[in-house]
Amino acid sequence: MTACSSNDGAEEPGDEPSATDEAPEAAEITLWLAGGDTPQELRDYLIDTFAAENEGSTLVIEEVGWGDLVTRLTTALPDPANTPDVVEIGNTQSPTFTTVGAFRDLTPIYEELGGDDLLQSFVEVGSVGDTVYALPYYFGSRYMFYRKDIWTQAGLEVPTTLGEFADAVAQLRTDTMSGFAMGGQDWRNGISWVFAHGGELAVEDGGEWTSTLSDPKTIEGLEAWQEVYRTASNVPATERDVAYWDFLNDGTDGTPPLAATIMAPGWARWSIGDLTTNDAGDEVRDGMADPEKWGIFGLPGVDGGLAPVFAGGSNIAISAQSQHPELAENLLRIIFSPEYQTMLAQNGLGPANANYVDALGDDEFARTMIDTAAASKLTPAAPGWAAVEAAFVYEELFQKIAEGGDVAALAAEYDAILTPMLNG
Repeated sequence: MTACSSNDGAEEPGDEPSATDEAPEAAEITLWLAGGDTPQELRDYLIDTFAAENEGSTLVIEEVGWGDLVTRLTTALPDPANTPDVVEIGNTQSPTFTTVGAFRDLTPIYEELGGDDLLQSFVEVGSVGDTVYALPYYFGSRYMFYRKDIWTQAGLEVPTTLGEFADAVAQLRTDTMSGFAMGGQDWRNGISWVFAHGGELAVEDGGEWTSTLSDPKTIEGLEAWQEVYRTASNVPATERDVAYWDFLNDGTDGTPPLAATIMAPGWARWSIGDLTTNDAGDEVRDGMADPEKWGIFGLPGVDGGLAPVFAGGSNIAISAQSQHPELAENLLRIIFSPEYQTMLAQNGLGPANANYVDALGDDEFARTMIDTAAASKLTPAAPGWAAVEAAFVYEELFQKIAEGGDVAALAAEYDAILTPMLNG
């Protein structure tokens, strides 16, 4: 039985205490965190608070690299002897595990942990029907970082429509500088053009997923992306995981920037700016301290407003094979507490609960992050999505589009490849 359930508090016959009144047996539980996004300060808080609130129990945190996460979870989750109790997982990876019963049902404690105040797109991607298996951990959003000085010198202002953006970055391109730097395989940024035109990557009907690249709106978005790549980017069509933030910076030897504009998650700010020395004596970027030189804006929509961009971030879940589910639920209570949600925000990670986004701050970076996240979209919650990502299918497709391929023909070709993969 769980430590908290959706009963009405009534006692069993004989007034015997219910299971919800009993502390779970002391034990050691394990939390797998993906990558290094969770700072050490937050990890220490979880370990210390869990020990303080669960007498005799301990929390062990293990970091798993993003590249190894799905493979390791596939092996560990079915094994009661080796499964982690609680796991962080990429939002796009969640359906692969929720649809096969790998995670514990969190529906009974959903309201207690935040309910409708939680980021709903992440809740949906972690649910199967009305059953919640994975909840949002943190969100990140992506927006445009730009060299304000270069745009201003060219007589350009922040665009208000997607067409204005395309025209501006094409004008800014030179032989040595991208007006807008994007690798040809970079579908995670590129699908924002699909979403902006009202297109979808896939749809579900009666439990069956169908790739919808051939939908006219999706084709329109892909063609718009193809054109902006062709006219504005110098990054090769074979590139995908590019440290675009370095392209904005002046080189240490005074060389000019390689890009006037990039698209990246909000945390890229701390890799951008002029060189300075921190308290430890290390040479670092100043986080775009000069407002005359650096700026940000959200990708505009076709008719104005904000385009829906792909939201980054993670979900968190309890293994269905956890031998200590009550303690695992207690850990989630700490993670979704006001204190921890505030700490996430103060460290630049979008909190799962909307009530704490104010802790991100009120400068233009925080406001843009909040606004773009509110307009963001996720990839399809299809059971085979993790397999699609692992096979680099979209990377292959976007490279061919970037190389000038016929979008409609490629869409039909890849619909036939993707539809069976989406259904697992």
